[in-house]
Parts: sequence; C-alpha cells; structure tokens
Amino acid sequence: MFTGIIEELGKVLAIEEQPDAIRLTIGASKVLSDLGRGDSIACSGTCLTAIEIDDRSFTADVMLETLKRTSLSEVKVGDPINLERAMSAATRYGGHVVQGHVDGVGEFVSREKSENWDWVKIRVPRELLKYVVMKGSITFDGISLTVNGIEDDVISLSLIPETLQITTLGYKNPGDKVNVEADILAKHIERLLEFK
Repeated sequence: MFTGIIEELGKVLAIEEQPDAIRLTIGASKVLSDLGRGDSIACSGTCLTAIEIDDRSFTADVMLETLKRTSLSEVKVGDPINLERAMSAATRYGGHVVQGHVDGVGEFVSREKSENWDWVKIRVPRELLKYVVMKGSITFDGISLTVNGIEDDVISLSLIPETLQITTLGYKNPGDKVNVEADILAKHIERLLEFK
C-alpha cells in the first residue's frame, strides 16, 4: 500500500529482456536507505518487488501481465521513474490510498505553463471515467493528484512546481503514456452496489 507521495525520481539503468518478462535495474538513493529484498516499491505507480539491492540501485522483475497493463513496457534506459516505498505504520498519510495496481494506461495530452504552475491534461481509458469525480483523487504514474477538470475522457490537473520537479509529469510530452490507477474507494463502492 502506498500514498502517492513520490519520494524520489529514479532512473532506469538497465533492462534485461527475458522470454516473458523484463528485469529492470533502477538507479536511486533515498529509497535505498531501508529497502530490503522482497520489499514492495511503486515504480511509476506499478507495485514491484525489489530482488537485488546495492548502494546505488535496485532490481525488480516485471512479468508479462504487468507489461501488458502498464507503461513499463515502453521504458528505455535513461528514463525517469517515480519511486515510493510502501507505507509503514509511522508514515504520514499525505496522499490517498494507492495500491500500485495499475488500472490502465492513459495518454499525456497537453501542458499549459503558467508563472507558478502547469495546467496538464491527460486522456484516461473510458472504462475508468466512472471512478473520476471533480476534486476527487486519481493516480497518474503513482502520483496522488486532485481532479480539477473533466471533459469527455480528458482529466485536467494543476501541478505545483514541486510535483513538476520531482516526478515524471514534469518531463511528459503529448503522446507519452502514463499509468492510471482509479480511486480504490470508488471501485469498492461499485462492487458493493452490484450485490445490493
């Protein structure tokens, strides 16, 4: 379980192709301080398991199912990756409940710069729109964000300089893919109503 508050912007150092998977090595520093073998870590919103750790990086396996459902299938060496360690009992709960279970892949549409923030638009898969509400929470590339506009299948967000500086959304261009995770509370409510 995560909060969607990105701790560090890592960098893809190596990609080892396997028959039905890839093994990613991601350069980092802050998240390595207490990361252990077998620990969960959100990598641009995708919950992965750290399997090898050294003083400058960690390695994780990405299975075929994950590659099919996330933007990790398109990462290249040198790409930035949002990183967040799993919550602990002492974690400040600054974002919202994020599982690291990506629901779909969206598309970065546009960026309108202002003096102090960027107005960003991201297209989301239509089947996820039922979980999106104005001023509600949504996760893009593992970042807990507030919905500021909804027009057809495009979500609008205002991003502060801190978000732009320490996350992948500061580097995205039109056409780039983003991982989307809908609010888990909305999904649970929908499921409960099915059994009403």
